[in-house]
Amino acid sequence: MAPDGSDVVDAAGSTLLPGLIDAHVHTSVEALELALTFGVTTELEMQGMFTRQRREHVTGNDRVADVRSAGFGITPPGGHPSELMGDGGHDGDPEDDEAPPWEGAEGEDGGSSWSDVVMPFSTTPEEAVAFIPQLEAAGSDYIKFMIDDGSVEGAPGLPLLGDATIAAGVAEAHRRGLLTVAHTLTVDATASAIAGGIDGLVHLFMDRPHTPEIVRSVAGSGAFVVPCVVLNASMMGIPATELAADPRVSSRLDDAWTATLRSSYDRYPQGSLQDVLASVKALHDAGVDLLVGTDVSFPLPAFGGMAHGASVHHELQLLVRAGLTPLEALRAATSTPARRFGLSDRGRIRESLRADLLLVDGDPTTRIADSLNIQQVWRRGAPLLPVGDRWYVR
Repeated sequence: MAPDGSDVVDAAGSTLLPGLIDAHVHTSVEALELALTFGVTTELEMQGMFTRQRREHVTGNDRVADVRSAGFGITPPGGHPSELMGDGGHDGDPEDDEAPPWEGAEGEDGGSSWSDVVMPFSTTPEEAVAFIPQLEAAGSDYIKFMIDDGSVEGAPGLPLLGDATIAAGVAEAHRRGLLTVAHTLTVDATASAIAGGIDGLVHLFMDRPHTPEIVRSVAGSGAFVVPCVVLNASMMGIPATELAADPRVSSRLDDAWTATLRSSYDRYPQGSLQDVLASVKALHDAGVDLLVGTDVSFPLPAFGGMAHGASVHHELQLLVRAGLTPLEALRAATSTPARRFGLSDRGRIRESLRADLLLVDGDPTTRIADSLNIQQVWRRGAPLLPVGDRWYVR
C-alpha cells in the first residue's frame, strides 16, 4: 500500500530498473546532466576532477548523475595519457602544456583549478607509495594506475610503469583500504596489473585474442573487468552511427554529441571487434565480474564513438552480442558495479536504498534494446520530466 500523498505511476507494460552505473567515464557537470537523461544515475570517473572534496556542488543536485572519481592516475612522466594532450608530452608540470580537456570540467560552481590536484607522476616504487596518501588526502575514491606503452593509441614507446612500482603502489593503497584499478589495453599490461594485485581492470585488452592463460590469471585473481567494448570499437575506427540514428538517442543529444557519436578514435584499425567480444565471453564464462563502462569523455570528434548515458545502452547491447543474457548485462550496469565499488546504497531496488530508478517501456531483461525506451528517471526519488527536447527535475 502506497503511503498517503504518494505519487502513483501507472507502469503497466513497463519495467522498473535500478539507476544505471557507468563504471568508466571522464566527465563534466553538463555530461552528468546528459547521463541522467538516459537513466545513468552514477558515473565513475577514471581520470578527472570530481574527487570527494570537489564534488559538493553535484552531490545534492538531482538534475545531474552522482559521481565518484580516481582523481588522476599514477603514470610515469610522459606516460599515458600525455599522447592525447597538446604536443603529446610533458615534463610533469601541467602548467607547461596545453590544458587537458577535463580542466574546468566542474563548471563555474566547482571552482576548478590546479592548486589542489595531485598529479602522481611516478618512476619508482617509492614515488608511487608516496603519492597514495596524497591522492587519498585530495579525495580520490579509488586509485588508478596507467599501464600503457602507447602501442594501441598509435604512440608506441611511451614510458611504462614497472612491475615493482605497480606492486608497491597497490600494496600501499590496500594498506589504506583503497580500491585499485588499472588502465590496460594490451595482454601484457593486463598481466602486469594482475601480477601487481590490482582489484579491477577498467579496460579490456584489444591487441590480440585472449588465451586460456590470461583468462585463468584474471579469474584467479578475483579482479573485475570493465570491458569498454564501445571504446575498443571506436579505437578500431567503428563509429556509433546506428546508435546516433536511433530517435530514442538523437532526441536527447545536441549536434556536438551527435557528431561525436558518428566519429571514432580510429587509432587501432587493425584490431578485431570479434576477438574483443570473444574475450568478453571467455572472461564471463570463467566467472569474472564484468562491469558496464564506456570511457566516454567530451563532445569532440577525436574522442568519438561515445556519448554520456547513451553509450551505456550501447555497451549493454554489445555485452549481449558477446553472449551475456540481457539480465546479466543489466546486472553489469547496476548491482555488480555497486558491489565492486562499495556503493552499498544503490544498484538494486530495495527499501532503504537510494531511489535512483529508471522506468522503461517493454522488458529489457528479455530484449536489451528496450532499455532505451525511457519513460521516466528518478535520482534520489526526484523525477526528471521531459520539457520539449530536454529533461528537467520537477
